[in-house]
Amino acid sequence: MIIVTTNHPTDPRYAAALDTAERLLGFRLERFLGATPGEPANGADFKRIATMHAFGDVWPRTEHLDTRTRALVSVTIAATLGVLEPLRGQLRIALNAGAAKEEIAEVFLQVAAYAGVARAFDGYQVAAQVFAENPQRSDTGK
Repeated sequence: MIIVTTNHPTDPRYAAALDTAERLLGFRLERFLGATPGEPANGADFKRIATMHAFGDVWPRTEHLDTRTRALVSVTIAATLGVLEPLRGQLRIALNAGAAKEEIAEVFLQVAAYAGVARAFDGYQVAAQVFAENPQRSDTGK
């Protein structure tokens, strides 16, 4: 019996997921996926599986939700959960996918109404930092 491993780093699906992440984020993810001191060996499996699922299985699904819409949903989720570092990446994806800064600000109004003002303010501080990374980008998302 031959067992095929689909989560090996040389798996073409994993490579395609990394390429999708780069296209969306504007940089390669590998710098975040390396082993850290004290990390168990199966930590690499977690990182590969999570990367393949998000960037190989979910983000490419554009038949019903385009990338821009999916990015705005992801910003909303990350802001609501209060996961600020992942929020930073979702904001970059949203801007790279053509979302306008005003649309992103509206997302935070929605978060404030349904998840709380404090949570929205925390997330919006991250958004302001991401906006400042590329201040020449127009507010129309182009």
